[in-house]
Amino acid sequence: MSVTAQSVWNNCLEFIKDNIQPQAYKTWFEPIVAVKLTGAALSIQVPSKFFYEWLEEHYVKILKVSLTKELGETAKLVYIIRMENTYGNKQPFTEKIPSSNRSAVKSQNVDIPLNNKSPELRNPFVIPGIRNVKIESQLNPNYSFENFLEGDSNRLARSAGLAVAAKPGGTSFNPLLIFGGVGLGKTHLAHAIGVDIKDKYPEKTVLYISAEKFTQQYIDAVKKNNRNDFIHFYQIIDVLIIDDVQFLSGKTGTQDVFFHIFNHLHQNGKQVILTSDKAPVDMQDIEQRLLSRFKWGLSAELQNPDFETRVSILKNKLYRDGVEMPEDIIDYVAKNIKSNVRELEGAIISLIAQSSFNKKEITIDLARVIVEKFVKNTKREVSIDYIQKVVSDYFQMDIDTLQSKTRKRHIVQARQIAMFFAKKYTKASLASIGSQIGKRDHATVLHACKTVDNLSSTDKQFKKYVEDITKKLSV
Repeated sequence: MSVTAQSVWNNCLEFIKDNIQPQAYKTWFEPIVAVKLTGAALSIQVPSKFFYEWLEEHYVKILKVSLTKELGETAKLVYIIRMENTYGNKQPFTEKIPSSNRSAVKSQNVDIPLNNKSPELRNPFVIPGIRNVKIESQLNPNYSFENFLEGDSNRLARSAGLAVAAKPGGTSFNPLLIFGGVGLGKTHLAHAIGVDIKDKYPEKTVLYISAEKFTQQYIDAVKKNNRNDFIHFYQIIDVLIIDDVQFLSGKTGTQDVFFHIFNHLHQNGKQVILTSDKAPVDMQDIEQRLLSRFKWGLSAELQNPDFETRVSILKNKLYRDGVEMPEDIIDYVAKNIKSNVRELEGAIISLIAQSSFNKKEITIDLARVIVEKFVKNTKREVSIDYIQKVVSDYFQMDIDTLQSKTRKRHIVQARQIAMFFAKKYTKASLASIGSQIGKRDHATVLHACKTVDNLSSTDKQFKKYVEDITKKLSV
């Protein structure tokens, strides 16, 4: 890569960064690569035709201003579009398009597989033999935005979901990746977006499917030798919602086919919505080319709801069920169940059931009995700071030593154990754990966890360290 091209582009980026929203900059400008500078013409490489079209439609003015500042009035911008072939051929091909020449780009058509009897698409959700290409969205209408209460813990994800529902495929949130722990509402929010889109745009084809079911369908398609039909079916979807996308880990064939489907949908302005229990940076055994595409749009985290949000969730649940409950009991349940929304609602349902079936009045004592059952089954929440203190005290060193860059074996092992327990007992991402324990990256944390697992099964003394610290953290 020419240093001159890179330096010119870096200066353009500095100007652009100061004049647009940070999320837009991250989505639309960070993936661009400066390729070469020929006179006053700068060539940049973009990931897709859709990407190019979006830049030309929304950012051509700022691109022109920034480039003119660097190269003068005769400045020109040339896009090099690097794309993957859709069917199995992994060799990329490129297409050069000058800026402000949108007529050079033609929309990509969906090829419909033909057979002797009918040109219809095969729909994996329709029993073979039934001639019907109507696609059932598989959405649950009970999961709506109306009963997905907003709080600090979910505001970004919910707002992004509303934006996508208002203009599917037309925002920079494509794909929209919603991630977070168990029971925090990822599936609910994904369904809510789909339901809202179907209400606003009845003509759009919306499909919700779990990554597990998607994988099984692909396996069946390969067995029946109709892989291309499988791809074509998914290419006609307007809004594709894939739940628990982390399930694709290690499944290279399914990842490959999803990569081609994703590319086609994205390049044609279709909306992709994904949910995961991990942030992209923490996903293991997912191909880098897929992970990079997951980062093209917005990754929005759902966190544990705060006390006020938990109270609102409980009151909303009781209102929908037509049940009244004293404020002090609602507060008690909300204060004591902090792990996730699913357990929170489960506790209130159990409380109502106990009261109804046993003809008992709902009291604080009854609430205490119910809540204890839920809390006992919930992993104790401990902070990364507390884990570091326990580990450093156990090994008789201070926290600064634990976090230091030293490679002394006993300190390295103590640091690895701290990372292991931080991953086990907290919901923090690997990147966050690494940052807090000695400013390491997520790969170091991953290596630490594997090392602790291995040493625990081969080294008796090391196993005792882990067991002792487990007891201290479980008190």
